[in-house]
Amino acid sequence: MEKLWERVVRFHGHECPGLAIGFKAALAAKEYLGCDDSEDEEILCISENDACGVDAIQSLLKCTVGKGNLIIRLTGKSVYHFYNRTNGKSIRLSLKSSKTQMDRKNYKKHLLKEDAKELFEVSETNIHLPEKARIFNSVTCEKCGEKTAEHLIRIQNNEKLCLDCFDEYKRFYVEI
Repeated sequence: MEKLWERVVRFHGHECPGLAIGFKAALAAKEYLGCDDSEDEEILCISENDACGVDAIQSLLKCTVGKGNLIIRLTGKSVYHFYNRTNGKSIRLSLKSSKTQMDRKNYKKHLLKEDAKELFEVSETNIHLPEKARIFNSVTCEKCGEKTAEHLIRIQNNEKLCLDCFDEYKRFYVEI
């Protein structure tokens, strides 16, 4: 396990509690889902944060945004949903609150030595398995001239526009 931790630290650039959380989550996912890493999209992770732990998941499980098997659902929680498309298993890991106050260094040590069952609330995921990543055609924005994936093009005044050039209609989004 020490060599795996060293590999993850090299990938991330430094040691920290957030990286340790993702490290333990990835190891737990491997155990619960009965998998190793993901050559294509066999393993999918939906992370509810974009913090350091996501790097451990990328390093250990080969879940990446570019490959389409790492999705960020930004809620700011230390919650990770993992799916094994091969055997249909899924797991939701939610970091439990620590009952004691520790400095960052000791908290990281605590996370690394503790069993995942003590660190996380473990349940089946409550998010439906997303479809596999698609490859979309590129469409040129008629205003700025930049290419955009076709599913993100908007039509305005009979022009195909990217999201940056599209003037969103906000009349019904009234602030309170």
